[in-house]
Amino acid sequence: MGGPVVLGIESSCDETGAGIVQDGRLLAHVVATSMDEHARFGGVVPEIAARAHLHSFNPVVREALDRAGLRIGQIDAVAVTTGPGLSGALQVGLAGAKSVAYAAGVPLYGVHHLAGHVAADTLEHGPLPEPCVVLIVSGGHTSLLLVRDLVREPILHLGDTLDDAAGECFDKVARILGLPYPGGPAIDRAARSGDPKAVAFPRPLTRPGDDPYAFSFSGLKTAAARWVERHVQRGEEVPVADGAAALQEAVADVLTRKALAACRAYDVKTLIVVGGVAANSRVRALAEKRCASAGIELRVPPMTLCTDNGAMIAAVGDLLVRAGAEPAPLDVSIDPSAPLEYASLNPLARPAARVA
Repeated sequence: MGGPVVLGIESSCDETGAGIVQDGRLLAHVVATSMDEHARFGGVVPEIAARAHLHSFNPVVREALDRAGLRIGQIDAVAVTTGPGLSGALQVGLAGAKSVAYAAGVPLYGVHHLAGHVAADTLEHGPLPEPCVVLIVSGGHTSLLLVRDLVREPILHLGDTLDDAAGECFDKVARILGLPYPGGPAIDRAARSGDPKAVAFPRPLTRPGDDPYAFSFSGLKTAAARWVERHVQRGEEVPVADGAAALQEAVADVLTRKALAACRAYDVKTLIVVGGVAANSRVRALAEKRCASAGIELRVPPMTLCTDNGAMIAAVGDLLVRAGAEPAPLDVSIDPSAPLEYASLNPLARPAARVA
């Protein structure tokens, strides 16, 4: 017989995900997205996201069970994202996960969303090397981490973004360029016919004396906006493909340069790149090139596991169960702004303020 079967639930933003993992093996993986509903507004609308999770939760869980050939009574544990993310969206996922765990009579595990992104790589490439450097790049997060045992030891932050995340920069500049939401894939597509050397966009925080592992993409976003404004003021057509290619090159250059510097400084031989921006073609290509030159192994999850999904949460749950971690208490709550310290995240609801 195999080990415990873990159902993972993800609902931190605009994807409702359910994944099933057993002994590090992915048995099923289903995602429903409300992205099209948000595209009309140029970004995620929290109320729309929460309502979409309510609509999608049951069908997504049922389909994941069907694909795995399992019944709810064959699940041994449930793992769910308890933060960070949109408050309403997280509440829907946690309420649903509690219901499933109660109905199945199995323990519930609270999981940090970003730890899920790290664990996603294990579903493709096996256990994480100890130690490894992890670069998380998504719409809301850009961080460099030193990871040893993901579920047993604290996660060391080497550096984080000081303002806009890389994916947020892509989204905002895409809107300025007249490209659709989400901006990351749109920038990637437009860049294919552009010249990455056409615009000398800045490389933030890469000068001597700057924090070697911190990120800042707000200035890059502003530089792109000023570049577009100059073309408009002169009555010229904006060369969108060149702008997209140059922006993408700047982001990929900064991300990979800092990640490789961290690997060298900490004598780490494996770099893992995860999160939605890990799907960007130039980020992947430049990471491959630079890692190969430095003799560092590069691991990147498949495209389908880069964006938010329940499989990555199930992967963390699977590791927690096998490590003998304590399940979440019955009154576990959410933490929309939870810092990443441990893979397990079991915040408790704060008592309501007393009214005099």
